[in-house]
Amino acid sequence: MTPSRDISRLIEIMAALRTPVTGCPWDLEQNFATIAPYTIEEAYEVVDAITRGDLDDLREELGDLLLQVVFHARMAEEQNAFAFGDVVEAITRKMIRRHPHVFADKDGNLAPAHVKEVWDRIKAEEKAERAARRPPEEVAHKSLLSGVKAGQPALTRAMELQRKASTVGFDWNDPRAVLKKIREEADEIEAALDGADADELAEETGDLLFAVVNLARHVGADPETALRGTNAKFERRFAYIERALEAKGRALGEASLEEMDALWNEAKGARSADGA
Repeated sequence: MTPSRDISRLIEIMAALRTPVTGCPWDLEQNFATIAPYTIEEAYEVVDAITRGDLDDLREELGDLLLQVVFHARMAEEQNAFAFGDVVEAITRKMIRRHPHVFADKDGNLAPAHVKEVWDRIKAEEKAERAARRPPEEVAHKSLLSGVKAGQPALTRAMELQRKASTVGFDWNDPRAVLKKIREEADEIEAALDGADADELAEETGDLLFAVVNLARHVGADPETALRGTNAKFERRFAYIERALEAKGRALGEASLEEMDALWNEAKGARSADGA
C-alpha cells in the first residue's frame, strides 16, 4: 500500500483497517458513537490551524478531518446503508441545487443578498422533503427550538437555544438578572456537594454553564471565543510557573500549591505591566 493523491487510496486503506482478522484491532472496535468525538476534535484542529495561519498544518488537519468522513462512510457501508460515493453524490447534488444562479440559466446572475435568499429557500425545501420521507411516527413535535442544530458544540448550541427562545420574549432584559441566576446556580452546586451525588453535581454544573453562556450572550461575548481566549491565558500563565521553577532548578511536582499560586499571581502582574 503506497500513498496517493487519489481519494480511492484512502478508501482502500480504511477498508483494510476495518477488515476482520487482518485489520487494525482498534479500528475494528469503533462505531459511529465512539468516532464522533474524534470527528469534532478534528474539526476544531482545522479551525485552530486557520486561526494560526499555518497552511502546512491546515493541509494535515484537513486530511485528518477527511479521514473521519471516510471512517464513518466505511462503517455505514458495512451496514449496507451507504458508501463514500453516496456521500459525494449527495453533497454535489445539494451544492448544484443550492446554486441555480451558477449551474442553471433560469435565475441568471444574482446579487449576494439574493444568493442568501435563494440558499435559505432551497435549504427549507430540502428540510421539508427530508421530513416528508420520515415515517409519521418519527415526526417529532414541531418546536420553536427544532431548527437549532444538535451537532453544534455545547456552548454554541446553548447560545443558539437562548437566542431562539428570546425571539418570543423568553429572556431577561438585564445582564444583572443573569448574574443573579449564576449565583443561584452556584449555590445549588454548593448544596449538591453535601450529597456527593455525581449525577446531581453534573446536572447542576451544566445549569451553571448554561447560565454563564446566557451572561456572555447578554454582554455581547461569544462564549466559545471567550473560553478559547481564557484557555490561551491559562497556558501562558502556567508556562510562566514552569519557567520560574525551572530557573530555580525545581520540578513542578516539587512545588507546593501555595508556591505555584504565588507564581501565578506574578504571571498576572507581569502581563498587566506589559499592558497586555
